[in-house]
Amino acid sequence: MTGQLFWVACLLLTAVCLFATNKLRMDVVALLVIVAFVLGGTLTVNEALAGFSDPNVILIAALFVIGQGLVRTGVAYQLGDWLVRVAGSSEIRMMVLLMVTVAGLGAFMSSTGVVAIFIPVVLSVAARMKSDPARLMMPLSFAGLISGMMTLVATPPNMVVNSELLREGVKGFGFFDVTPVGIVVLVLGILYMLVARRWLGRGTQAPQETWARRTFRDLIRDYRLAGRARRLAVREGSPLIGRPLDDLNLRATYHANIVGIERWRKFRRVMVSATGSTELRARDVLLVDMADPDIDVRTFCSEQQLEPMILRGDYFSEQSRAVGMAEVSLIPDSELLGKSLRDVAFRSRYGLNVVGLRRQGEALPGVLVDEELMLGDVLLVIGDWKLIRQLQQQTRDFIVLNLPAEVDEVAPAVSQAPHALFCLALMVALMVTDEVPNAVAALVACLLMGKFRCIDMESAYRAIHWPSLILIVGMMPFAVALQKTGGIDLIVRGLMELTGDAGPQMMLLSLFVLCALIGLFISNTATAVLMAPIAIAAAREMGVSPYPFTLAIAIATSAAFMTPVSSPVNTLVMVPGNYRFGDFVRVGVPFTLLVMGVSLFLIPWLFPF
Repeated sequence: MTGQLFWVACLLLTAVCLFATNKLRMDVVALLVIVAFVLGGTLTVNEALAGFSDPNVILIAALFVIGQGLVRTGVAYQLGDWLVRVAGSSEIRMMVLLMVTVAGLGAFMSSTGVVAIFIPVVLSVAARMKSDPARLMMPLSFAGLISGMMTLVATPPNMVVNSELLREGVKGFGFFDVTPVGIVVLVLGILYMLVARRWLGRGTQAPQETWARRTFRDLIRDYRLAGRARRLAVREGSPLIGRPLDDLNLRATYHANIVGIERWRKFRRVMVSATGSTELRARDVLLVDMADPDIDVRTFCSEQQLEPMILRGDYFSEQSRAVGMAEVSLIPDSELLGKSLRDVAFRSRYGLNVVGLRRQGEALPGVLVDEELMLGDVLLVIGDWKLIRQLQQQTRDFIVLNLPAEVDEVAPAVSQAPHALFCLALMVALMVTDEVPNAVAALVACLLMGKFRCIDMESAYRAIHWPSLILIVGMMPFAVALQKTGGIDLIVRGLMELTGDAGPQMMLLSLFVLCALIGLFISNTATAVLMAPIAIAAAREMGVSPYPFTLAIAIATSAAFMTPVSSPVNTLVMVPGNYRFGDFVRVGVPFTLLVMGVSLFLIPWLFPF
């Protein structure tokens, strides 16, 4: 072993230890590696920083943006809603549909993001079915990992492996080349989880305080809003048509507070803010808070020519994606103290409606518009999420104490959902037909999402998970350094001696096992960066095709089922599932062995040696 190879080995061991102990952030470790390689004389500056110009880094960044576009347009959440409706109260149906949906959605966006979206869905369903969330959380995380086996762009390791093939002058994988393995593993995972879910859960639900934030349901209960909501359509000829809300005096006459308006636009209903200057139109559907139980709703509807409509959920909870809630407290120097909501024209001033008020921990009943505000009062406001966000900036008068958990599900560009799906379909079509490079196809989709207002620039930059990109860029020099110093040849010779004359099948097994073991300590992306050049060198040494070996690396890096730290998706579900470390070992190790067995059979059949 040369001195330079020893230096590279020491750096690799140090990086692995830092990754495993989590003493430093992974992206910081990656940057330190770049600096160490240059200062140690192993690599030139251009070689050490070559990862920043790698097309796959751009591709991965673009996919983060596209995934966020699907979130902002509500596509991901609509899938969650569909899942809840179809699954009903059946845990088995829920588990099967959950795994299929997550694997399908994760084929085109970050699996971590998909799992994060579906965690509250699973918790809600588990609470409704009065079952332990643990029986669904691990199937959720496993499906997120399996999604990485569904398409070429489903996970960064796939793109890293593909990039290494292209760097070696070999044609890369097609968009769906990995899909047959992914489908088989998904079916196997569903069947496995039908049995393994019985090993999970301890008969009780996870403590709610460990994972749940306050929700609409909590606020409805605390402010005694149940039974006050009405959904009323404005008929043709109604005296309300064409008049602004402030001129109608509905709060004074009927104690009716219009908190939202559903309005027809381009053949679909959209939610419109109910501010003081909003004028009503025929066919509008009003979301009305009837604060006084003594008011006869039928008389109100008859006099104002309104038609009652079906209202699902408690106090507009079904409209939580468009109509928001927040708790607000007045600061000591607020100019609103001692004044009523009518005095300060709260709705006209802020565009929001106050539907609840708690004083000394107790919710005040009845109409609040003439109630004088006191220090310590907590107001519950309802209205457009954008206006609630703006209220957070009014620090001179308010402190926004609490935004409910539903704020995470707000889709600010829900009307652009068809455009987001078009952009996604176009990207996939360009990648499948190989008309343009994958990175360019993803950039085209990003630009179109911006053009169609599916995502704005600020949200796009926030969507990119920069630590993941820096990690890839920082680990790429290891492959170059091991190549220059003879480290890859040394590892390949060791593997050849280990497998002897057993043939490529045994080498395939050795690479899978080595990849799975390394993945216990470092991220699957870093594992792919290290193992891809070794797999290609082993294929060259044996005189066989590199495709089976590199595909095995891609599958093995996604098969991070064995520990809660093997992948971010496992870490995400650990607390809401109330899991212990041993739960992942007990369930994950057997399934990893099953995946390995299936891969050893399928991969040579799909890509012969």
